[in-house]
Amino acid sequence: MKLDHIDRKIIAALQLDGRMTTQQLGDRIGLSASPCARRIRLLEQAGVIKGYAAIIDEALFGLPVSAFASIKLSRQHEDDLDRFAKAVSRWPEVVDCYLMTGQRDYLLRIVVSDLAEYERFLKEKLTRLDGVASIETSFALTQVKRTTFLPET
Repeated sequence: MKLDHIDRKIIAALQLDGRMTTQQLGDRIGLSASPCARRIRLLEQAGVIKGYAAIIDEALFGLPVSAFASIKLSRQHEDDLDRFAKAVSRWPEVVDCYLMTGQRDYLLRIVVSDLAEYERFLKEKLTRLDGVASIETSFALTQVKRTTFLPET
């Protein structure tokens, strides 16, 4: 799907406030509600808009610890990568997972309530997964920036 300037305006506005009505959105970008709704539906059907969510303050929710775990697998065969990805996808503590280039295979961001909870996650889940050769963890001290707003292209 090729995005035009109106699609980009819609996306920018929804990134700022995903709860606005199509009428409010139309007023903001200069379109009536009906064409706005149609364009949103097309963006959703094309997968450009994947869904809508509330942005939660992790610390206030009781998950103030963010751990970044770099994972090296013993082998990088497709089956090994798929098995790891499927396992990680089932773990609610893992909020981000990236297949990486370089010396490590995966980078995970794990949110937990405290260090004891991370230790439990590590011992009961991550280290029990076949094929994990090494794990290096770094803990975030302060979140400097987090955004769901994408830059314009």
